[in-house]
Order: sequence, then structure tokens, then C-alpha cells
Amino acid sequence: MAETLPMLLRAYRTVSSAATPLAGVFAGRRLKKGKEDPARVNERRGLSSQSRPVGPLVWIHGASVGEVLAAAALIERLRTRGFHVLVTSGTVTSAAIVAKRFAPDVLHQYVPYDSPKFVERFLDHWQPNLALFIESDLWPNLILAGAARRLPLVLINGRMSPRSFPRWQRASQTIAALLGRFDICLAQSQLDAERFSALGSRNVAVTGNLKWDVEAPPADNARLERLLALTRGRQVIVAASTHPGEEEILLAAHTRLARHFPGLLTVIVPRHPQRGEAIAKMVAASGIEAALRSHEELPGARIGIYVADTMGELGLFYRLAPIVFMGGSLVAHGGQNPIEAAKLGAAIVHGPHVFNFTDVYDALDRGRGARLADDEAALVTHLGQLLDDPAAQRASIVAAERVVGELGGALDRTLDALRPYLLQLRFEMGARDA
Repeated sequence: MAETLPMLLRAYRTVSSAATPLAGVFAGRRLKKGKEDPARVNERRGLSSQSRPVGPLVWIHGASVGEVLAAAALIERLRTRGFHVLVTSGTVTSAAIVAKRFAPDVLHQYVPYDSPKFVERFLDHWQPNLALFIESDLWPNLILAGAARRLPLVLINGRMSPRSFPRWQRASQTIAALLGRFDICLAQSQLDAERFSALGSRNVAVTGNLKWDVEAPPADNARLERLLALTRGRQVIVAASTHPGEEEILLAAHTRLARHFPGLLTVIVPRHPQRGEAIAKMVAASGIEAALRSHEELPGARIGIYVADTMGELGLFYRLAPIVFMGGSLVAHGGQNPIEAAKLGAAIVHGPHVFNFTDVYDALDRGRGARLADDEAALVTHLGQLLDDPAAQRASIVAAERVVGELGGALDRTLDALRPYLLQLRFEMGARDA
């Protein structure tokens, strides 16, 4: 295979193979930064302590939390149809989400480092029968090794951002060699489909964005009732999945809003929970009382800002507050997925940097289900209007729910496109009724 590959891809394979002995050093650095799970770091070398289940296995790979959650409903459909599912991802947070949100029989492994040796070891152990790659997390050795084994490869929820497309065009031969090994690419939009086709995808179909069909996150009822009791009579705003640089803006906005809305509580849910203590110290230094959820503190009457630095509780806080600011959008991160918040009845406010979810926010903004705040002043204005006007708040919530409902359906279209592969798996399972 190697002699037929573009020069850049051949060079990548050579370098990644030569770098294999350095994997321990690389893993050690990531461990120090908290980016690896010390109990499971061997999975990065293609080693597993779990056994492969008997029967056909569908392997689904996503880069991190957003991609894995986008496939949650698809994974559940596959489970209910009797298929074994293996999920791989590359982050500690995504592994924690799989453990918390998915059924116990959904297997999770960290994706191996993209060394030919580790990839072959991974594939030898798991021997998947169908591989679904989410969006555009394409590891060359993983793709080439799968294709060499005649493993059906499908790109689902395919997305090509305006920032990525020009970069990929500059390596068009290399990208075409990878995309050309996928049996089919299921794109989120017509524009994504055109970009994938231009880059070398042989078979492209538009199925829509699976994130529109994501189920609302769960919440512990007892914990929710306790928080509702503690905050009864107070107005509450949730700032979800915030990133560095945003908490300072939210603190300033809270300070200004609290002058007009006494008792206002702002709940900050940092995208990376380990930043919780630093955020709480920053808030306390401003003179506003803060509490940390990771310390099992609660938002009592004197608490102005509650730092919810725990994993897997966004569903709880979306149910607590009717107004949600979506983080990652006041800084150039690209925004976070607002669909879960919309499904749980939130009036949504976001910043200008939402390029990771352009179609989603465009639809919500056009349908008046979300409001764009370009800066701190606009953020204060929009939040203040929603706090002051229950009718406007309710109209925004209803509009967001309507938009989300109208743009769903990607799950069914994706399953329709996967039907030939699933029928083959059913045949292999010996099922009479396909």
C-alpha cells in the first residue's frame, strides 16, 4: 500500500513508526497535565484489559465530548437492535461522560496513539466489523490500517469548517487518499458535502446534524429538588461550558445585573472542571461570595456565584435556570452545543464566536430562539431583558424548542444510510428477520 500513497502520507507513516519508542515520554507529559488516565494509559498503546464481545462489533470514534454525545442516540439505537458497540475517544472528559451517560454494555477505549504498531495491536484485539468516524477526526494510520483489512469505514455527521477546509485543500492529495478509503461520507449540510467531495470523498450524502437529535441530558431528581428549594424566589442564570477569559466577563455582567435584580444567582459551569477553584478565587477577590460544588457547597442566600465544577451535571443546571449563556463563544473557541439547553427549556444567549456550530446558532438566531451578545455590554442588555420580561423569556424558550424540533431527523437518515452495513451484520449474526 505504501508505494501508492502520496509522499506526505508516506513521510507521516515513517515518522510515526520511528516515534513509537517515544510514546512513554509523550504519555508521561500528558499524564502530568491531567490529559491521560493513569489507570488506562496502556490503551493508548493499543493494549486493553477488556475482552472483545462475541459477535459483530460496531466501532464508533469521536475526538471528544461533543462528538461522542452527538452519537449518543445512534449508539442507543444500535444497542436496541442487538449490536455490540465500542466507543473510542481521546480525552479524559469524554471517557467520564461515556461512563456516566451510556449503558454499561457500551464499551469505551482511548483511541491508540497513531503509530502503526499501536493501531495494528488495537485492531487485532477488537476486530471491529464496521467503523463509524464522527465529524472529521481522521487519524491516517488508523484509517489506512482499517481499509487494508477491508473494514467498512463510514464518516458520520461529517463536518468541514470554514477554517479547516482551506488547510485541508493545501494537502489535497493526502486528504483525498484518506477520504477515498471511506465507503461513504454522511455530511451535516450541503456545503459540508460539497467540501468533502472537493477533497476526494467518493460517495457523499447529506443526512443532517446528529446534534439536533441529541437527547436532553439527565438529572438526579433529588439533587434538583434540593437546588430548586435553595434558590426558590431567586432569579438564576447558568453560564454553561465556559472557557478562560469568559468568567471575568460574566463576573462583571453579574455585578452590574445584581444592582437591578437583588438576589441574582449566576451558576458558572466551566468546560474544564479543574479550573473551578481558580474561578472561585477570582470571584471572591471581587467581593462577591462564591461556592464550589466540588467541595459539596450549596448556593445559599449569600452566594452570588455558584461554581459548578463537576462532571455530567449540565442537565441538572439547565433544569434549574430558564436563562442560559453558552460558553466558548465570547472567546475564540468556537462555541458549545446549545441544543441540550434548548430542549430543556432555556432562553439562550451566546457570544460571536460560534464557528464550531455555525448552522445551529444561525438557525436559532433566525428563529429568535437565541440572542447574540457581541460584548459585555450586549451580554448585560440581553440577560437583563430576559430577567426583566417573563413574556420575552418564554417566547425565546418556545422559539428555541420549535427550531430544534423542525431541524431534527438526522438520526433516522443516518440509520437509513447505514442500513446495508447493518443488514450485513445481522446476516453475520444469523438473524432470520433483517
